Amino acid sequence: MALKMVKGSIDRMFDKNLQDLVRGIRNHKEDEAKYISQCIDEIKQELKQDNIAVKANAVCKLTYLQMLGYDISWAAFNIIEVMSASKFTFKRIGYLAASQCFHEGTDVIMLTTNQIRKDLSSPNQYDTGVALTGLSCFVTPDLARDLANDIMTLMSHTKPYIRKKAVLIMYKVFLKYPESLRPAFPRLKEKLEDPDPGVQSAAVNVICELARRNPKNYLSLAPLFFKLMTSSTNNWVLIKIIKLFGALTPLEPRLGKKLIEPLTNLIHSTSAMSLLYECVNTVIAVLISLSSGMPNHSASIQLCVQKLRILIEDSDQNLKYLGLLAMSKILKTHPKSVQSHKDLILQCLDDKDESIRLRALDLLYGMVSKKNLMEIVKKLMIHVDKAEGTTYRDELLTKIIDICSQSNYQYITNFEWYISILVELTRLEGTRHGHLIAAQMLDVAIRVKAIRKFAVSQMAMLLDNAHLIASNTQRNGICEVLYAAAWICGEFSEHLEEANQTLEAMLRPKVTTLPGHIQAVYVQNMVKLYASILQQKEQSGEKEAAQEITQLMIERLPQFVQSADLEVQERASCILQLIKYIQKLQIKEVPVAEEVIALFAGELNPVAPKAQKKVPVPEGLDLDAWINEPPSDSESEDEKPKTIFHDEEQRHSRHRQPEIDEEELARRREARKQEQANNPFYIKSSPSPQKRYQDTPGVEHIPVVQIDLSVPLKVPGMPMSDQYVKLEEERRHKQKLEKDKKKKKQKKEKRGKHHRHNSLHTESEEDIAPAHHVDIITEEMPENALPSDEDDKDPNDPYKALDIDLDKPLADSEKLPVQRHRNVENLKSPDSEAPLVEKKSKKPKKKEKKHKEKEREKGKKKEKKVVEEEEEKKGEDLDFWLSTAPPPASTTQPQSEPEVGAAVVAEPQEVKKEEREERDEEEEDEGKKSSKHKKKKHKKEKEEKSKDKKKSKKKSHHSEEETTESVQNGTLDDEPLPPMSSYRLLAENPYIKMTYDIQGNLQNDSQVTVSVIFENKSTSFLKSMELNVLDSLNTKMLRPEGSSVHDGIPVPFQLPPGISNEAQFVFTLQSIVMAQKLKGTLSFIVKNDEGSTHEKLDFKLHFSCASYLITTPCYSDAFAKLLESGDLHMSSIKVDGISISFQHLLAKICFHHHFSVVERVDSCASMYSRSIQGHHVCLLVKKGENSVSIDGKCNDSTLLSNLLDEMKETLSKC
Repeated sequence: MALKMVKGSIDRMFDKNLQDLVRGIRNHKEDEAKYISQCIDEIKQELKQDNIAVKANAVCKLTYLQMLGYDISWAAFNIIEVMSASKFTFKRIGYLAASQCFHEGTDVIMLTTNQIRKDLSSPNQYDTGVALTGLSCFVTPDLARDLANDIMTLMSHTKPYIRKKAVLIMYKVFLKYPESLRPAFPRLKEKLEDPDPGVQSAAVNVICELARRNPKNYLSLAPLFFKLMTSSTNNWVLIKIIKLFGALTPLEPRLGKKLIEPLTNLIHSTSAMSLLYECVNTVIAVLISLSSGMPNHSASIQLCVQKLRILIEDSDQNLKYLGLLAMSKILKTHPKSVQSHKDLILQCLDDKDESIRLRALDLLYGMVSKKNLMEIVKKLMIHVDKAEGTTYRDELLTKIIDICSQSNYQYITNFEWYISILVELTRLEGTRHGHLIAAQMLDVAIRVKAIRKFAVSQMAMLLDNAHLIASNTQRNGICEVLYAAAWICGEFSEHLEEANQTLEAMLRPKVTTLPGHIQAVYVQNMVKLYASILQQKEQSGEKEAAQEITQLMIERLPQFVQSADLEVQERASCILQLIKYIQKLQIKEVPVAEEVIALFAGELNPVAPKAQKKVPVPEGLDLDAWINEPPSDSESEDEKPKTIFHDEEQRHSRHRQPEIDEEELARRREARKQEQANNPFYIKSSPSPQKRYQDTPGVEHIPVVQIDLSVPLKVPGMPMSDQYVKLEEERRHKQKLEKDKKKKKQKKEKRGKHHRHNSLHTESEEDIAPAHHVDIITEEMPENALPSDEDDKDPNDPYKALDIDLDKPLADSEKLPVQRHRNVENLKSPDSEAPLVEKKSKKPKKKEKKHKEKEREKGKKKEKKVVEEEEEKKGEDLDFWLSTAPPPASTTQPQSEPEVGAAVVAEPQEVKKEEREERDEEEEDEGKKSSKHKKKKHKKEKEEKSKDKKKSKKKSHHSEEETTESVQNGTLDDEPLPPMSSYRLLAENPYIKMTYDIQGNLQNDSQVTVSVIFENKSTSFLKSMELNVLDSLNTKMLRPEGSSVHDGIPVPFQLPPGISNEAQFVFTLQSIVMAQKLKGTLSFIVKNDEGSTHEKLDFKLHFSCASYLITTPCYSDAFAKLLESGDLHMSSIKVDGISISFQHLLAKICFHHHFSVVERVDSCASMYSRSIQGHHVCLLVKKGENSVSIDGKCNDSTLLSNLLDEMKETLSKC
């Protein structure tokens, strides 16, 4: 054995390792493939050896070769051998190779199941870690199914290194085996509160990735994520959570009210740009969902826009791009907030980076209004002239058209200006978007009747200058505008002033150089124009002029008949014959104009893009049915298709010449050139002027004049868009003066009642009237049009299978399979057992069947009840958390988090109810049976009940962590909680009622937020509300900068009759150990039909010590350490005459005084809370028959005594 080991180590000395392989490849650059093939042969020999070290070395080299692109799938079995090595260094090589080359199609992958299971249960954490890492790369549905339970067990491993990897790999397992999601989810949820930040981060990542595709299933986790968001300092975890909240908010708009305050705090405080960007993104999503339910959010939007401006002004191009991207999201819902930063967006158009320029263009699209459209387009037109590169210039052109045409030309007040812009765009060099300009010209001319006369005159001008547009080969893209020009002039020819001149322009020989589809439109619209001219001439009695026009058409149309384009040929031929017939009738002096014009009677309206799709299928029509019977297979075999050119092909195939190689072709070419040179009758081509110019002597000395090609093409007679900008300004100024005169008259009549309101008035979008009446024709739709179809989702989406309701209780069939050893006692010989079973099973078959059916029915009923109860609980829990949530400026600490489980019912009572129902059913079913049988059954039932009770107790004890939320409010009984509100009455009079709530803020230990709900009780309109509070030495109201101590804070809304709304006011304080009251006044104006009156309402704002506490969860071990520390002062109270249940008592303390339950045993409970300044408050609550005693401990004795006094007052009201 020793000799064998020595021999193995000597062999390894001469083997090439990975370094030798890499060095060898570098040294054999000329014949690299040959060298690698030699190495692969050597590796194959090494893999045949018994020594595991040699095999590991060979697999290591194969892994490198796989990275170079070589297939190593042939070595899959050897890789598994190395994976099973006992030494970690070899095992790691095996798993690395497997992670690179194993996939679902690998045959031997099924052999790895037991090996991976063995490694997962290894005492060495690194063996387990490498197995988890490798498995994540090649996990298959079968592996995921077989190993899901083992991985789930590792999520509770003692080492955070393993827990983190196990949590992360569960995501891949869920994708491959979706059935594992429900049984594994409770444990995954537990990991969100793992003490190790790495495990917690991994759990957040997995759940956020799952929730990204199916957010509705994870809505119940909102309280838990809110707690993490307000307590975590890890930016990457915060980014993930904030992204998740962005996805959840549209599903539950009430969630947004809780999120606004912590998100705005993060925006203010964070220096990390990535976190800032995500916060802004989520705030935008929140405000979109709250657009109707939260009117006072302009401050949040302004904050977001200001922060984004900082990003856009940053020198880092990536931050600039992200800023523009987020700004475009705000633009969709709050365009006015972004429009004020128009100068900054326009500056971005001069940026060197094209992607930033394009993003700025996208923003401009949404910033357009009736006021600034002309200004923005004018600046874009300047950029079009300066733009370098056709791609960006084309993008500018597209954006100009998009900006002007958006929302059915909503922002265009002068369509003459828009037509002139389109005509100016035809002067662009080398654009590919001529068809876009053409489409807009057609669309405007068809839709806007008032503009047709002007449009026709401009199009006639374009047709007259068509030679300038079509002359340059680089400008062939812009030729498309001639298509539109010809069609508009033909369709609306009655508006043409000089129709003859336009017709002659369309019949010019140069037109035949245009693309075929444009020529075809020319030919078709010539006839329309000709019919219009013919009618004019006949009505005016100019018969000779009419015949001249007909003769002109007959002379010029043949050039189109000879066109290479079939469409042009066909149209020209038909029209030529038609006009020749008209000429014959004209000679006979027969009037033909009315008949010709009738060919083009009627108006063409635009058709909606999805019109064909929305046509309803008539009854009785089957679109999938065959029109004719399909040919049978036998017929298709018998009848072979006849080839029309069969004989010709054969004839040609006989005379095919053999293929000629390159040398033969070159020889023949030379011979032909020689022959042409010697032939005196061969006309040689003259050299090009350019060559001749180059050959002349002294070319270098001739000065070269630079031609400025950036000057756009000027088409004579075309209007410039700038003149319309000046005209529009003058027109708007006149309109404004007229409106001011009307307002002055109204002021005199009303005697200055609304003086203040009118002084703030600015010209709104609706005030700007269009230059002329615009009658926009809408698109036509077919009768009985069907609604548009929704896009089908991708059927191959792997996330579709993960759309699972995670709040339903887990059925037995859904539990993950666990491997068990076979029970040897049950494995007796089948021959001996079979006859006994047969004998026994003959008689009680029917009874057994009935009994089984009943059991199944009961099981189904049980499951249904449990599911319904769980769904109710889920709804109640989330609603309770959201309903008790503070308003938009709420505290950032999840105060109401522990109250989530307030309505959760304890498990043992559910069991009792179900057992009672079962007993009733059984008594009904078996009432006819003997009393003996009943007694036996009842005994069995009692035994089962006791077992169930024990199980339920064990379960409830085992899942302490899961039920912490319900325990924290002390709601373990089945009694419903009375309705409670944290809002207290501040003051009221016949006009207004004020209620308030105070919340602390853990992130700022010297501030509290007072939320005040103002309710209008009267039938009058309340406005100009202003709230002022007299400051004390300890507590001061936070006022805007520049305000004095005596200034009030305006309430940012008005109250119509019967409406209530909420405002938040921030107070700064120094000490929180004493309760205090501050005097204040609300002043407001009451407006009704009789007039306006100024009213005041005085109030006293009470800051209790409990309002400085934040509900903070605390585990029992941490609570015990805190009590043992000896740093806390002690005090106690006793309250007599308490008749409410202990559950309600705890709920009241939790709700009104912001405590959480740490532990509860019978009628005794320990509770904990923390102040905004970090004071720890611990309570021990004991309930007697009619009394309650509370022992408290706190860092500050004054705070504790004041808190206990407040608690005594609350409990005495019970």
